[in-house]
Amino acid sequence: QLQAYGGGLVQAGGSLRLSCTASGGTLSIYGMGWFRQAPGKEREFVAGINWTGSRTSYGDSVKGRFTISRDNAKTTVYLQMNSLKPEDTAVYYCGSNPMMIVTSMDRVTIWGQGTLVTVSS
Repeated sequence: QLQAYGGGLVQAGGSLRLSCTASGGTLSIYGMGWFRQAPGKEREFVAGINWTGSRTSYGDSVKGRFTISRDNAKTTVYLQMNSLKPEDTAVYYCGSNPMMIVTSMDRVTIWGQGTLVTVSS
């Protein structure tokens, strides 16, 4: 089970850090990733990371602004979001895969619930 938290309201240009914690062991969370879904839009890939953190992947719209990281001792993955823009407003979801890095929705085997991020202009 995945639990995402850390969303909130922030002004444009500000920062937020999202967290996603896995309960029930680590076997299912080799790869973890973040996705987001804005109102009226499809869910899109934001960032992914493998077990050791040696490989990361980012969606084009967040490259250079967002950073994904993980702490396996805490079974937690983080998404540091800087230079936030109003278009980053969305519900953010975390997802995991037991065998591979998460870089697309079809690789996610377990989804967490979303956390809302609202960026005001």
